[in-house]
Amino acid sequence: MAAPGFWSDQEGAQKTVRALKGLKAVLDPFDAISRMLEDAQVMAELASEEGDAAAVGQLRTELAEAEKRLDRLQFLALLAQPDDPKNCYFSIHAGAGGTESCDWAAMLLRMYTRYIERIGWQAAIVDSVEGEEAGVRSVTLRVVGPYAFGYLSAEVGVHRLVRISPFDSAARRHTSFASVDCLPEIEDAGEIVIDEEELKVDFFRAGGAGGQHVNKTSSAVRMTHLPTGIVVQCQNERSQHQNLEVATEMLRARLKRLREAEHDKEIAKLYGQKGEIAWGNQIRSYVLQPYTLCKDHRTGFETGKVQDVLDGEMLDQMIEAELHRRAAARTEAK
Repeated sequence: MAAPGFWSDQEGAQKTVRALKGLKAVLDPFDAISRMLEDAQVMAELASEEGDAAAVGQLRTELAEAEKRLDRLQFLALLAQPDDPKNCYFSIHAGAGGTESCDWAAMLLRMYTRYIERIGWQAAIVDSVEGEEAGVRSVTLRVVGPYAFGYLSAEVGVHRLVRISPFDSAARRHTSFASVDCLPEIEDAGEIVIDEEELKVDFFRAGGAGGQHVNKTSSAVRMTHLPTGIVVQCQNERSQHQNLEVATEMLRARLKRLREAEHDKEIAKLYGQKGEIAWGNQIRSYVLQPYTLCKDHRTGFETGKVQDVLDGEMLDQMIEAELHRRAAARTEAK
């Protein structure tokens, strides 16, 4: 980065900066732990020589913090796949259940948005389709942060909600479904080459609550890859050009996943299509009535604090449990 002319190639420079951030995300915690242990060694020697009880108490606190950071660093070793450090496109789609499922999709959007904010990542909506009466039919976020794809890919699958419906005048219990998908952001445009002759690009007016550009110009983009039938769209950027650029990035990400799925059955199972968004395919259940329980069917992790989960407070534990399960499955496969 200190080389003359480094910043003259902005695209190459940004790629190097992203690589540096990914490395620092692992190396900086390691260096911090090393410094803490060195300081603890000095403190232990002083406490032993002087018999200082206060120093012993502080030493225990420092060692507990070092152990906590070491556990975190060991956890990062689970995120060893090539795409894990990348930003991602995170999508939620309502499934079987009509308005109920659209409302459930909106609840999931709130849950993940709070989780993303809590851990210091950034998220922006690149496409959304509102439900006819409430909630959202589908929504896609671009999530920016260290290991965003690695973490959020653990949430891919069908999520099931059981509750007393706020839309049912008879106050009956309903079951709703929504699916979650996650794609790594493609950093190298040359990694996936798209033939323009294989694309069908449609422009339309963006939907939404209004604004300077919304519903006034045909800035929204829908892109169809004819050989595979993959469809992506983007409508939340300010210009047609920006929407086209984001849609192209999402298409590259989906084509890359498709290519990987063709060569790797394990990736196809983890990141591929999740099947019908309905009974029998859920990875996690959130039960609000007649009792409260959130259970991950892959790992067996469960808690009665469903509202905390829906507030984005306990997702770390479930995500980490799933990543441990995946790492064990990869080890057994070898």
